[in-house]
Amino acid sequence: MSENVIARSPISPAAPVRVVAGWEVSGASTDAALTVTDSTPLAKGQVRAPHSGALAKVLGVPFGRAARDAGELLIGSGPGQWLVLAPPGTAAAVARRLEGVAADSAPGEFVSVTDLTHGRALVRLTGERVTDLLARLCPADLHDDMAPDGTAFRTSVAGLATDLVRDDQAGSPSYLLHCERSSGQYLFDALVAAGESFGIEVSGFVTPGI
Repeated sequence: MSENVIARSPISPAAPVRVVAGWEVSGASTDAALTVTDSTPLAKGQVRAPHSGALAKVLGVPFGRAARDAGELLIGSGPGQWLVLAPPGTAAAVARRLEGVAADSAPGEFVSVTDLTHGRALVRLTGERVTDLLARLCPADLHDDMAPDGTAFRTSVAGLATDLVRDDQAGSPSYLLHCERSSGQYLFDALVAAGESFGIEVSGFVTPGI
């Protein structure tokens, strides 16, 4: 991305506004027990390949699970489909790496790697009351025994089809919510409204963010 071009999330940033890694983001700081962060600046790559093929074995993350590797989060978002989240500005490098892995490990398979960074919105919820908040908007059972850290699935949140990934932060429950870009502001506003009674506050995006 050119240094003169500023990328913008579909979610309006809370003041103060600053530029981080080429993105306009909120610089809000808070010590609230429940926070919501617009994590849209993260690089987002989608991989499609045979669900039981050679590349799937190399990636090693099955449908419904998420795992960290070298500063990235790899999510089994569907049968034969993976979402890779990485620090801002790394989408091209991530795509090249994944294409190289596919060429080396699965040369006979049809594999596609697509950059979704600017086409999707991503929100992070963190705090001990995160499950209580999501229970107001989501029909899924998110208790620890049903949705432990590293769980990934698609469900409805505030009536919106959303990829939900549990990715705990420093021992605190945390969820990433991934949706179409056009729905990002709606999802963010719905989360803030549902969390008002829990004292939710906006926390600004800080690199690397993942």
